[in-house]
Amino acid sequence: MPDLLIRNVHEKTVSALKNKAAKNKHSLQQELLQIIESAAREDHIVNSDYATMVREQLQAYGSEFTDSTKLIRADRSR
Repeated sequence: MPDLLIRNVHEKTVSALKNKAAKNKHSLQQELLQIIESAAREDHIVNSDYATMVREQLQAYGSEFTDSTKLIRADRSR
């Protein structure tokens, strides 16, 4: 299996990753591999796709959503 090398990672980032690994009871190597594999999956849900999915599920339960585009544009033009 190929190896990856990432250089010049900030100490704060390394520390945060080590803490996350410890919290999940993983080694740093296991945690990084899991993060990389998750990011590389083809079926990874894009935020906008996820928002659409949640909106559709809520609409199925009778929730209504209006298009806020006009409100946002009006607010930005103030």
